[in-house]
Amino acid sequence: MKVRPKVPSPNILAYLMIAIWPIVSWQLWARLDPARALVWTILAGYLLLPPLTVYNLPVVPDLDKVSVPNLAALFFALYLRRDRISVLPTSALGKALIGLFVISPFATVLANTDPLEFLLNNVRGMQIYDSVAAVTNQFIMLLPFFLARRYLGSPEGMRVVMVALILAGLAYSLPMLVEARLSPQMNVWVYGFFQHDFFQTIRFGGYRPMVFLQHGLWLAFFTLMCLFSGMVLFRNTEPEARPRALVVMLYLAFMLVVCKSVGPAVYALAISPLLLLFNVRWQMLAAGAIAVLVVGYPLLRGLHLVPIDAILEFAISLSPERGESLGYRFENEELLLARAELRPWFGWGGYGRNFIHDPVTGEMANIADGMWIITLGTSGWTGYIAQFGLPALPLLLLAREAWVAPAKVLSPYVAGLGLILAANLLDLLPNATLIPFTWLMAGALLGEAERLALLRRDREMEAARQGMHAGRPRRTVI
Repeated sequence: MKVRPKVPSPNILAYLMIAIWPIVSWQLWARLDPARALVWTILAGYLLLPPLTVYNLPVVPDLDKVSVPNLAALFFALYLRRDRISVLPTSALGKALIGLFVISPFATVLANTDPLEFLLNNVRGMQIYDSVAAVTNQFIMLLPFFLARRYLGSPEGMRVVMVALILAGLAYSLPMLVEARLSPQMNVWVYGFFQHDFFQTIRFGGYRPMVFLQHGLWLAFFTLMCLFSGMVLFRNTEPEARPRALVVMLYLAFMLVVCKSVGPAVYALAISPLLLLFNVRWQMLAAGAIAVLVVGYPLLRGLHLVPIDAILEFAISLSPERGESLGYRFENEELLLARAELRPWFGWGGYGRNFIHDPVTGEMANIADGMWIITLGTSGWTGYIAQFGLPALPLLLLAREAWVAPAKVLSPYVAGLGLILAANLLDLLPNATLIPFTWLMAGALLGEAERLALLRRDREMEAARQGMHAGRPRRTVI
């Protein structure tokens, strides 16, 4: 019998880094303006803190590389900057999605109190504590969304985000190049453990870097975000700085190739022409169209309207090995989609209840990679609409504003960040790359969409006043 080697535990430095991150965040908020402090608190924490390292304390939520930067950013915004942070969007749809986000875990728990019984084992039912923990974790997950809406909801805020992504991508490229040559060992050298399956890092005769992220796919998508930011700044920088911006963009494109991930490379080929050639209005409309596609994807899959066979043929033409992997994903998704249809509204809840189980042992018999099928099976349509609708909402609102707004009020930085978020939503179909920076981008774009909506209402009121004055008869002496 082959025994799997025990995964090493994180070393003391891993726990120390999470413990001292509030101090690092304090220095960022004390020295930088709120926009840059927020971006670097979330982004640097995501890139530098150890994965799979958790302070599992009683009563309080788990403290890890996601929750600690989010909570630190909220604390310093409230008590260092003494700002008031609103959690409710101005649109009725936004308020409804926030409400659904909070209520859906309670409904999921009430619908799944029954245990799943098998011959040799049982899977426990859900309890009220599970819903309280889920709501707490969801609130912590949304903190970058609320804070970015407050501090980054402007074209200047979008540019801050993109500059930060470029700088982070350039700095992160150094350990990436080391890992591409020597294999992903940075997390082992620094934090004392390997965070995933080493076999999945071997690609195309070399290695796929991971650095301090949980998987090479996460690092590849981060590199894609950096590349798209480089494209936006290259197109919109001053002529004298454009040669340097071109070098940065080409270098980031090279780093995306170093990541050896087919999915992000396909996104780059599909979206790069939009960023480099199309105007701002069409970019915003394209981002909105992608958001509609992603939100409606489970319905399209359920109606068998997604051309799975054509997608598989294309993937096999690129790489037979990757095509086989994608086919395996599709097979698992079909099984999980059929199971999700048994409890469509509120899902099956946690503890792996959304998976197919062995009827004898009760062990899970399949896997899930895409965030869409994980969310649909766990939380049902209510949880799916809340979790996917919130990041899609700003793209839909911006598309509406782009349709009617004058070109002079549309910013290329807003459109560029919108396409980055749209690509992130698209990547949630094959992967689970829902990261803190996803929510930060969504919150920033929502703040800008609300600002544009306010400008539109002002224009409409001004036009109405001018119409009223034009309709009045002119007075004469006679």
